[in-house]
Amino acid sequence: MPTLNPMMFRARGQAAPPMPAGRAAAGWRIMAGLAAAPVAVVSVFRAVPREWPTTVVQLVSFTPWLVLPAGASLLFAVLGRRRWMAGTAAGLVAVQLFWLVPLDYARAAPDATQGTVELRTMSLNAKLGKADAAEIVRLVRENGITLLTIQEYTKALEDRLAAAGLATLLPNRISAPAGGAAGNAVYSAHGLVATGKVPGSHFPMPLIRVTAESHGRRAVVELTNVHTRAPVGVGLPKWRSDLAALGQLVSRPGNVVLAGDFNASYDHAEFRRLLQGGGRAMVDVGMLQGSRLLPTWPMEDYALPGITIDHLVASPSVFSADYAVHRVPGTDHAAIMATLIVPGTRCTA
Repeated sequence: MPTLNPMMFRARGQAAPPMPAGRAAAGWRIMAGLAAAPVAVVSVFRAVPREWPTTVVQLVSFTPWLVLPAGASLLFAVLGRRRWMAGTAAGLVAVQLFWLVPLDYARAAPDATQGTVELRTMSLNAKLGKADAAEIVRLVRENGITLLTIQEYTKALEDRLAAAGLATLLPNRISAPAGGAAGNAVYSAHGLVATGKVPGSHFPMPLIRVTAESHGRRAVVELTNVHTRAPVGVGLPKWRSDLAALGQLVSRPGNVVLAGDFNASYDHAEFRRLLQGGGRAMVDVGMLQGSRLLPTWPMEDYALPGITIDHLVASPSVFSADYAVHRVPGTDHAAIMATLIVPGTRCTA
């Protein structure tokens, strides 16, 4: 019979000997590397403005959420007791924070003595017309919306909105209902005039002149109801050309507003180029007001971290306030809304 070593046994309830400090630190370093690797890879794609393939374009959409694994990597690196690893992880965190909270547009408030007109604006992708019409009308009523843009607008949705009483709140309408995702509409308490369409776009994107009057002041806004092709499969080149076409529009004179589903986030180089189109820096209203982690999609259907692909984009002459995001049953997009403050001129008889 073999001789038993009493050191092979522990009294019942006695704790196991602690793991050597070196082994624990090595484990933390492995975890730091695993957390940092995807952050580093996607960060390269985000930083280099190339025409990346579909998978990369979609991955870059989730850049704002990389701050979480980057922060975890920094914590693990500190526990792993490697200064160079902690320094690298800290650099990744700094980059993510810079992208998450980019330098704002630092503009002065509008001069009240010059007179302004406010447009309380809302935009929604209705998901093939399935959005809850009663909820849309409730949001319009309770938030004092005076300008509403809808994408993926169908005749059935038009009828439901009429039955829910939208026309009593926003009596002016320019609409083009259609099957599938091609329909669009603009409802307004202000005057509307159709002025054209974005040339060559995948979905029709109408150009509409909005004329608003308030307290003896008149303001004119050149509005585009935006719905670009999604960057999926063979649609990727069309997505790029749609965004490029919108970038050409922002150079128009006057107060320009683009509202709708861009299928792009601020982390896409194509969207950032749009904001710089025409030589003047356009303003992403939501981003200006700190909305980078207020997602607009997906509100249903997909178990994914939310991203911001619906936007209100305005020329530098247009100020904004009170940005908000609201869920609407029936659609995978959130409604976005903000008050647009537009310089006005004195009304004349």
